[in-house]
Amino acid sequence: MLTDAQIQESARRHHAAELARRPMRAWSQDYPDMDITDAYAVQNAWVQLKLAEGRRVIGRKVGLTSRAMQEAMKIDEPDFGTLLDDMLFENGSTISAADFIDPRIEVEITFVLKNALQGEGLTVEQVLDATDYVVPSMELIAARSHRVDPETGYTRKVYDTISDNAANAGIIVGDKKCDPRELDLRWTGAILYRNGIVEETGLGAGILDHPAKGLIWLAKRFAPHGIALEPGQYIMSGSFTRPVIARPNDHFHADFGPMGTVDVSFS
Repeated sequence: MLTDAQIQESARRHHAAELARRPMRAWSQDYPDMDITDAYAVQNAWVQLKLAEGRRVIGRKVGLTSRAMQEAMKIDEPDFGTLLDDMLFENGSTISAADFIDPRIEVEITFVLKNALQGEGLTVEQVLDATDYVVPSMELIAARSHRVDPETGYTRKVYDTISDNAANAGIIVGDKKCDPRELDLRWTGAILYRNGIVEETGLGAGILDHPAKGLIWLAKRFAPHGIALEPGQYIMSGSFTRPVIARPNDHFHADFGPMGTVDVSFS
């Protein structure tokens, strides 16, 4: 278990790495006994640092929802992170690749709620009832710690990515707002193009068998702390594709079929 001082120090180092755009040494390399509780404590401490600087919470993200990603990270449940106002990008935005460490893109079905969701035992129907609309989106991933340490060869652990706000750096939101009742979200998918070439395809069922189950898991995770998923926030349900590296001059186009499209370019 990490001490309070170690948690605060880790949060400061993540913040410094992001500001300097230079990856830090994975915290678990020096503290191999840290656990998932420590990781979320570091994440929360880092979010609090940003809030103290004037940032504002605009939503949440769920990650590691696919079985393949869970097995790769040696974890048996998803993870979550917090979306802040400076992470929001409009459809068609151009983003400087140099502003981020190892930027990557994933496709996501994002929920915007009209009613709060809180507690354990929620159902898919309850999530859909509480949803104002769903929107196509991309997640910008940019981990702040080394994937593989260049000096030691150490591979970061899931505790490092959780500490790192689940490696989240941004959300690019599409323009089309859809009624989730008019879509079969399990069969709603996306084709992700990079520079006109198909890099990834996937279906919503890859998110715990239904995208709404990403929100169910998150509400259950927050229940012991009395935290709700709030109306008006973006709730990213989880990716159903692998992350694709974003390089300078890359253009990404995600075609969600009846849900619309999302575009982003990197300068």
